[in-house]
Amino acid sequence: MKIKKGIRFITLKSVGTYINFLSYVRPQKAMELSYALFSQPRVGRLKKEELPKVLRHTETETFHHNEHHFQTYIWKGNETKILLVHGWESNASRWKKTLPHLQKSGSTIIAIDAPAHGQSSGKEFNVPLYAEFINKAVEKYQPEIIIGHSIGGAACVYHQYLFPNTSINKMVILGAPSDLKTLIDNYISMLSLNRKMLPLLENKFINRFNFKLEDFSGQKFASEFTIPGFIAHDTSDKIVAFAEGQKIASNWKNSQFIETSGLGHGMHDDELYDKVIEFLFAEGSK
Repeated sequence: MKIKKGIRFITLKSVGTYINFLSYVRPQKAMELSYALFSQPRVGRLKKEELPKVLRHTETETFHHNEHHFQTYIWKGNETKILLVHGWESNASRWKKTLPHLQKSGSTIIAIDAPAHGQSSGKEFNVPLYAEFINKAVEKYQPEIIIGHSIGGAACVYHQYLFPNTSINKMVILGAPSDLKTLIDNYISMLSLNRKMLPLLENKFINRFNFKLEDFSGQKFASEFTIPGFIAHDTSDKIVAFAEGQKIASNWKNSQFIETSGLGHGMHDDELYDKVIEFLFAEGSK
């Protein structure tokens, strides 16, 4: 394991060195390469003929959105609907351990594959496109509840900010990042990129998505929310810093923040899921 980590570290530093070199001689190419590495997942794809067991006996539906398509999986239940939104380099099967807890409520559960993940199309992942996928699913299925993990949680927050008047009346956010600027800073640090790369990447996001890095913030978005929220983050999360979850909760007036310890980024835990179920279905919890 240590050898693999060492090889990965050397590879990352080598890539960073190459991008730094390009930033002086071909800055546009340096920007495109660094953005591609940031936005293109390396794992998380699924093949229809090799689906994980948890997804094999579901109803499926493929949605078309502009030049994209995305996949949903449905576990039929009663009229209460829950939409599940997974994170980076994952897919709808990541909810395998969560499903039994949610199914005790009898609810219909829908899980979505993100852009460039699972059976959905594309090579590039970005939160604005994920939010569009989410909105198409919300319009079709009319879920009352949405649950997002990691960057999927960030996409849920952004979706709620863009579309506050949907069927969704409760949201659960697990191990999610708040600020895009923090993600970019961490990415630059991981690759040891030079000072020229931050403004190049900032311009990329402005030109591509029409927003500045500092403006894309779950902490800012949540300040406008009125629906109840349940935000949980683990103190030992090495993928998304604990402070990110605190940021989202800090401005979300009608929310509760749950601090866990020892669960890591995955946040699969019976006790935590019991609290989620209580938040979602206990009388008087609306």
